Amino acid sequence: MAIRETRSRYEALGLSEDDLRRLHYHMLRARRVDERSWILNRQGKAAFVISCQGQEAAQVGAAYNLRPGHDYLYPYYRDSGMTLLLGQTPRGQFLSLMGKKEDPNSGGRQMPGHYSDRALNIVTASAPVGVQYPQATGTALAFKMRKEDGVVLVCGGEASTSGGDWHEAMNFAGIHDLPVVFLVENNVYSISTPAAAQVAGSIAARAEGYGFPGHAIDGNDVLAVYEAAREAFERARSGDGPTLIEAKTYRITAHSSDDDDRRYREREEIEEWRLKDPILRFEKYLAENGLLDEEQKEAMDAEIKAEVAEASEYADNAPFADPEDVLTGVYAEV
Repeated sequence: MAIRETRSRYEALGLSEDDLRRLHYHMLRARRVDERSWILNRQGKAAFVISCQGQEAAQVGAAYNLRPGHDYLYPYYRDSGMTLLLGQTPRGQFLSLMGKKEDPNSGGRQMPGHYSDRALNIVTASAPVGVQYPQATGTALAFKMRKEDGVVLVCGGEASTSGGDWHEAMNFAGIHDLPVVFLVENNVYSISTPAAAQVAGSIAARAEGYGFPGHAIDGNDVLAVYEAAREAFERARSGDGPTLIEAKTYRITAHSSDDDDRRYREREEIEEWRLKDPILRFEKYLAENGLLDEEQKEAMDAEIKAEVAEASEYADNAPFADPEDVLTGVYAEV
């Protein structure tokens, strides 16, 4: 009976068993790429790493609703789980991380975490926090003016909601009923500042002031994120306007490879959240539904680790960007 009750949840969402396996695959793949990135940093081969660990459910659950090359994604610097799901590769991630010439995001000329891909409609972020929000609403306005059914997903951490760009974008989207989904990945810390000292009140509740729905959800539950995002995408495509989703999750690692998080949070807090690890949680759900056993899990993990190892080795041996290419694409050709 318990299995039937849990199974009915994903069936009610219109998800198949294959969908669940793909969700698990993409979450685990993002984690393994991230873990390898930290190793490369500690080996002195990658100058800077900013991690998605702990936020895979929020990213994969939301991005699973995107149509690559049709809808648009404006990610923030932690959203490697999203970009990998849409079609970027571990090899591309490592080429970018190590600043190599074949880096698909910028040819080795942009810092890590600035994802972009024209074919997949992934738009690179700018360095200032939160500037992606008004840019995303501009794309959503274009969809509406052209009478196209595209949807824009734009993401950020909870600290990005403290800036004016976020509020201006929310207001603009609300006025014009734009097909945009705002996903705030509330991971508890804005670098070293806890959310309680960064955000007044509820982020999700702010949507009401701009005239559209806001939902606070468990960001470590991939099916809860998928459900909220699916409803938001359906609302956007039907012309009913934007939605705000606050996915409450946790950043397991330090803010970045340059951050010492021992100065602002206790190890016990991290270990408590590790018990809520979104991947382990989803694996338990799959096992309860007879969709994943230890042998299957080990086989998938081995496949992913082999892909990650090959991608890492390839990027390590790839040439660096040429100095004369530093201004390519920056200024118009005359």
